[in-house]
Amino acid sequence: MERTRLWKSFVPVVVNLLLGIPAVVPVFLIWYVLSNGPLAELGWTQREPTENDGMWLWLVIVVPVVACFGGLWTLLNLWMRRRLIAAASPYPYWSLAVTLTLAPFLLGVAFG
Repeated sequence: MERTRLWKSFVPVVVNLLLGIPAVVPVFLIWYVLSNGPLAELGWTQREPTENDGMWLWLVIVVPVVACFGGLWTLLNLWMRRRLIAAASPYPYWSLAVTLTLAPFLLGVAFG
C-alpha cells in the first residue's frame, strides 16, 4: 500500500519535469514579447535591434503556442491531481507543479 502511494506521488513530479522541457519554448516566447514590448517601454530592457516587425506578428505566434501548452499542462495536472493525489491540499500541489515545470527553463538560464 505504501509503495503504491509513493509511486502515485512520484508520477506528477516526473510528468511536470518532463513537461518543463517543451515549456522552454512558450516561456521564452513570453519573455521575448515582454522584453521587446512593455518592459522595453518602461526602460527595464533594451529592444532587440533587428526586431522591427511589430508586436502583432509575435502575438499571432505566441498566443496559440502558449494556449496549446497551457491547456495541455492544465488538463494533465487536473487529471493527475484528481486521480493520483486526491487527498492533498491544492495549493502546494499547484505551486510544486509550476515550479517543476519552470525548472528546466530556469536551469537553462542559470547554466546556459
